[in-house]
Amino acid sequence: MNKEKRHQFYQRLQELDPHPTTELEYTTPFELLTAVLLSAQATDVGVNKATRKLFPVANTPATILALGQDTLESYIATIGLYRSKAKHLLETCRILLEQHNGEVPQDREALEALPGVGRKTANVVMNTAFGHATIAVDTHIFRVANRTGLAPGKDVRVVEDKLMKVTPLAFQQDAHHWLILHGRYVCKARRPECWRCVVNDLCDFKPKELTPPKGR
Repeated sequence: MNKEKRHQFYQRLQELDPHPTTELEYTTPFELLTAVLLSAQATDVGVNKATRKLFPVANTPATILALGQDTLESYIATIGLYRSKAKHLLETCRILLEQHNGEVPQDREALEALPGVGRKTANVVMNTAFGHATIAVDTHIFRVANRTGLAPGKDVRVVEDKLMKVTPLAFQQDAHHWLILHGRYVCKARRPECWRCVVNDLCDFKPKELTPPKGR
């Protein structure tokens, strides 16, 4: 995919969704950090169901830390790996209180030093909570970047670096959300719905199905 096609690619996604955002529900940077930490190997829908019960009771590092392991687990037990996630979240809350005055740091190094927070989670928080131009490459973005030819690469870091290099500056802030939503709802893993894709003529994917299956 060349420079002109990439610009058209993002421009069409922008026209379709001018103000994209995460599907995780949050009102503060800490709530977002918590939701993203809980979302590993879980769906946003499942995380939202749990945090709708958790956040009205505890939505700060101090109040979550006060819950303790057992009580916190009871709120997030419907989420996969909930025991280890509860442990990581409690340790993160402790560090935020001891080292950051209870606030979520904005810089990558401090974020990645938190238990359970890797590069992808840090990118999401930096982008969505603080407005930094970062792209967190999850399975959806990795698939879209490779399948379409937007930014092919063998691993997530290669894809992230390529996306940051080739994504026009005007689109970098929202690229993360457009690509995730496109991968989640259109460019699906098992059967991409090319017949309703707004960028299907720009995409390098060869076996495109441009005619919808019967009943679709």
